[in-house]
Amino acid sequence: MSNLTPYFRLALADGYIWSELKTAMIPSFFLSLSLSLSLELSADLSILNPLMAGATTSQASLLLAKQLRDLMKNPVDGFSAGLVDDSNVFEWQVTIIGPPDTLYDGGYFNAIMTFPANYPNSPPTVRFTSEMWHPNVYPDGRVCISILHPPGEDPNGYELASERWTPVHTVESIVVSIISMLSSPNDESPANIDAAVSYNILKVP
Repeated sequence: MSNLTPYFRLALADGYIWSELKTAMIPSFFLSLSLSLSLELSADLSILNPLMAGATTSQASLLLAKQLRDLMKNPVDGFSAGLVDDSNVFEWQVTIIGPPDTLYDGGYFNAIMTFPANYPNSPPTVRFTSEMWHPNVYPDGRVCISILHPPGEDPNGYELASERWTPVHTVESIVVSIISMLSSPNDESPANIDAAVSYNILKVP
């Protein structure tokens, strides 16, 4: 366990300010998002319909701006999110608080979420920039969970289509799934075999 501790016990990351451990408040540097949040959303609700088949870059940016605005107005416990650059709504920075009573308890883990131009028809990619030792995270930080895999049937037959990406997912549902992944790793098809071996050793009574 001592050899793994540095991966799981992190101090406040990059100077982010949090008021409580269990309630993720918006870090101070996210307050500069006012320019992005001032985007005028279309009055035509169909443009924000996540099930639209022909999403354009403009429609994707409007939808992402709306999801960002919703998260700023109604923060979700356990994480905060904002733009890496105010001029680019397709790249977000997310900070996740390690779930209680897990190996990640007390840690602050940063990740970059990159959205494709045809979002929400295709999923974003998520890559931890904080060091993350986890069975479902590749050594380069990329997150490997079903919700981030392209929609449709799994060509390898490991996942049901219902477990993979669908356009109804949002930034919130993605991050909640990642938090669940931290609480309950899937060690049956690991992205990091060494981490899966370590996890199995640690969970043995």
